[in-house]
Amino acid sequence: MKAVILAGGFATRLRPLSCTRPKILFPILNKPLLQWTLERLTKHKITEAILAVNHATEIMIRRQKIPNHGVHIKYSRDPLGIPLGTGGPIKKAEKLIGNNEPFLVLNGDIFADVNYTEIIKEHEEKDAVATIALYDVKNPSRYGVAVLTKNNRIKRFIEKPPKGTAPTNLINAGVYVFNPKIFNYLPKGKAVSMEREIFPKLANKGELYGHVFNGLWSDIGKPEDFLKINKVLLASISNKTKIKTIQEYKIVEPIACDKEVTIGENSTIGPYTVIGRKAIIGKSTRIINSIIFPRATISDSVFIENAIIGENTFIGKRVKIGKGCIIGDHVRIKDNISITDNVSICPAKEIIQDVLEPLHII
Repeated sequence: MKAVILAGGFATRLRPLSCTRPKILFPILNKPLLQWTLERLTKHKITEAILAVNHATEIMIRRQKIPNHGVHIKYSRDPLGIPLGTGGPIKKAEKLIGNNEPFLVLNGDIFADVNYTEIIKEHEEKDAVATIALYDVKNPSRYGVAVLTKNNRIKRFIEKPPKGTAPTNLINAGVYVFNPKIFNYLPKGKAVSMEREIFPKLANKGELYGHVFNGLWSDIGKPEDFLKINKVLLASISNKTKIKTIQEYKIVEPIACDKEVTIGENSTIGPYTVIGRKAIIGKSTRIINSIIFPRATISDSVFIENAIIGENTFIGKRVKIGKGCIIGDHVRIKDNISITDNVSICPAKEIIQDVLEPLHII
């Protein structure tokens, strides 16, 4: 069976970090989301993946040289400047997918511990045109919501219902199995929304089914979601806070620290912190519940809490970065700067004075 990974979105809610990388390359515990997905495909013996991408995303994925774990990868590229929604890329990849057997489709911006073998089996048993993985959440208003019958047929599908109006808490988890008949519902060369146009139509015809699963699920559509999935996975590694003194600095577990990281004396890292490859952290620095991308340089006596620091960023001495801040790639922050909560800074900016109000610095 083949898998199609939808990876052509623009990730506007993850800016400024997504200005320089697609969502599918965001690191989760220092491993790109795409790599997690390929590993899960291999686990379920799916050996061919078609990446539905735009031109820029394809280039960045190829540059990353992510281990494919035995999965043969092909690319289906959207026409330049013509976004095709969530359905159009599937239609465009029809020749690569073929019309002989069901196929798996995965949203490229979700981390989902779905048993692909089980959802495929259930799809084939129901002889469905489409089967959607469904997950129970507290607030379903951000997502598509499904109403199930007793045999797991979806009788209604409502995309992003207003808050308080959702008929159930079962949401579209971004993992699908499709029969090739789905191509008959998708217009060629046009943008189409699976969630708003196709799924409700299939539900009305009795051809849409749901597969409810338990386990870990998260989208990474917002910075807080990205921080949360890293924190949840860190907690799954170690649910106890432990303090280790290594040479002259302290580690408060759980943390994830990649290779070739330098940490100065009297610094304390963690808990719930991810440090990327070749990051440099100075003396007497404190980092809590944050993600530090590769090759960031953080100088002496810096305080960072609940923030995301982009790749190749330079942070000067005695800088304080508030909660909810997102610092884009290649940003330079001078010494003795204070940045209040919820500030985002676009890539390659230089900050030479305090930022005392929540701002988006472009």
